[in-house]
Amino acid sequence: MLDDTIRKTYKAILEEELVPAMGCTEPISLAYAAAIARKALGALPETAEITVSGNIIKNVKSVIVPHTGGLRGIETAVAIGFIGGDPDKELEVLSDVTDAQIAALPGYLAQTPLTVRQAQSDRVFEIVIDAKAGEHTASVTILDDHTNVERIVRDGQIVYRSNKVQTSREQADRSLLTVRNIVAYAQEVPIADVQEILDRQIQYNTAIAQEGLSGDWGAGIGKILLKTNGNSVSTRAKAYAAAGSDARMSGCELPVVINSGSGNQGMTASLPVIVYARELNVSQEQLYRALVISNLVTIHLKTGIGCLSAYCGAISAGCGAGAGITYLYGGRFTEIAHTIVNAVAINSGVVCDGAKASCAAKIASAVEAGLLGMNMYMHGSEFRGGDGIVTTGIEETIENVAALARNGMKETDREILRIILKQ
Repeated sequence: MLDDTIRKTYKAILEEELVPAMGCTEPISLAYAAAIARKALGALPETAEITVSGNIIKNVKSVIVPHTGGLRGIETAVAIGFIGGDPDKELEVLSDVTDAQIAALPGYLAQTPLTVRQAQSDRVFEIVIDAKAGEHTASVTILDDHTNVERIVRDGQIVYRSNKVQTSREQADRSLLTVRNIVAYAQEVPIADVQEILDRQIQYNTAIAQEGLSGDWGAGIGKILLKTNGNSVSTRAKAYAAAGSDARMSGCELPVVINSGSGNQGMTASLPVIVYARELNVSQEQLYRALVISNLVTIHLKTGIGCLSAYCGAISAGCGAGAGITYLYGGRFTEIAHTIVNAVAINSGVVCDGAKASCAAKIASAVEAGLLGMNMYMHGSEFRGGDGIVTTGIEETIENVAALARNGMKETDREILRIILKQ
């Protein structure tokens, strides 16, 4: 039996991480900051300066912002946040934008000076919006996390300031996450504790995957997988996760339940597990418990890496999916730990070069690695300590992956941004 602290902490982590968002979360965070700035200003801004970290530039450049008529970019995200954003809805800030507001967007963008600058700090996640209307000014700063408002200033006076060094919200202690305890928690958690949040994840993420498969979205990776590889459960697992990203990266206005600040990671961690649960005809309770594992393993892997980096977050979520599917097949700690180690050995090093249509293909690759990691161990094969970044012990291997992504890929991140800014 786990102690009460771990049980309460793991439940809190799921509640903090598995939240709804409409659209790619970096442009949505910009729209959220803009909506707060407009509310503080009390008027539609006439000019604005937008200062963002490099990773924000990378992840906003190529995705379509929902409720904009198919437009992209930092200025678009900020402008629609000014015009129609509801700051009380956080990552669903654009959910109530009207047709009239969408129609007003192109004219506002054409007439309003919106200046974008790259932040000079070393922060991975930084958004500062300085807006002006008439004689009044407002400034909003978001740091380290998509909804972490660090400061709001109106006419030079601070009207809100976080009293936390890193985040404005009291987060559950993610250092308590271990694979062994995640598996134990999934096996003993009362389903009532997690059912509501997991039902929402199943409903939202399945709906956008189905939209991705039925509509004309992005590069159509989900549909291509089904057309070329048939209808096996492994193909469907990859196709559903990829199709959700096809739709989401192309501005689909359906919400998703995110994981580790990312809708793509939320879909990758959940949809393959849902597909396999239906194929295996397991109970709804078993699906819930498998989703607890997949989500918490993803969060555990991402905690050491950080919110944004040059390391593709879908890889961590693919490992989580593989872990959850292993549970559905009857695997427990030993089998799940080997699945994770095998999967990270296969795909670690896939770079994040921004949010865009090709994320769907990377998701398919991440799910494939998770499934291969599981199948390897099921057939008596595994990667062993000393094989590259793999070392003895699941937690030690996870830390190696975190060090690779957090420290080793810093220059990769800078080079990716330099390449992107040339285009």
